[in-house]
Amino acid sequence: MRLVKQLVAVAAVAFVGGQAVAAVDGNTLLTLLFGAATAILAPIVYAWVVRRTEHRAPAEVARKGAAAAVGRGMLIGFAMFAAVIANIAFLGDYRVDGFGSVPGALALLGFMAAAAVTEELLFRGVLFRIVEGRIGTWAALALTGLLFGLSHLTNEHATLWGAIAIAVEAGGMLAAAYAATRTLWVPIGLHFAWNFAESGIFGTEVSGNGANKGLLDSTMSGSSLATGGEFGPEASLYAVGAGLALTVAFMWLARRRGHLVPARRRTAEASQSPAVQAAATATLSR
Repeated sequence: MRLVKQLVAVAAVAFVGGQAVAAVDGNTLLTLLFGAATAILAPIVYAWVVRRTEHRAPAEVARKGAAAAVGRGMLIGFAMFAAVIANIAFLGDYRVDGFGSVPGALALLGFMAAAAVTEELLFRGVLFRIVEGRIGTWAALALTGLLFGLSHLTNEHATLWGAIAIAVEAGGMLAAAYAATRTLWVPIGLHFAWNFAESGIFGTEVSGNGANKGLLDSTMSGSSLATGGEFGPEASLYAVGAGLALTVAFMWLARRRGHLVPARRRTAEASQSPAVQAAATATLSR
């Protein structure tokens, strides 16, 4: 029941925030404000419902160190997408035609902040964390990554390959980022920076959601394997490769830190250090 209660609580914030953004019909200031409000409110609601259903302090969204963790995630996300777009541009498949829209970029700032925060709370904070306690880190990463990819099939220009690419490069990578750090702030920062760079800076399509008016007015052309086609660069083989590389790096770090949860927690619990037992208890309690 705790999984359902937590999902409903965070999903309610995401739904109300999404409806508010839709209602203002592209107004830059209001989209920015409603998006920021959703991004701020969602972790508060998440922390509240976790305390109510698990009777613990939600260390994964603790305020201490949050800004630094978000910053680290953002650096990784910006660098990752910049590398992807640089490779596409090297092939001549990405071209900047001029400057885009500052108001459009500001609106995307709020929209992407809300999307990154609510999606990470739902998929990594609730689904991955709770499922991990039942079936272990690796199986939970695969299962929730697949669900994350499938959730993008309802987008305007969605494709099956695009959903698979999202599952591999983002679903796995973001879960691995949480497993390595045991804080949701790093995957939130990474998710936000990737999406905002993709839309708000480079002006490309995000997960098949339609054209975005970012800081740059750009054109994509060439093979869909390189550019991602109508789904956007997230369906590019470059993005899949970058996401896989980061997934491996994060999982290596998670293993090194002793953060991996085995499929049978009771068997391994006796051999875990007190710090890891505390982390596992936070993940699996009630």
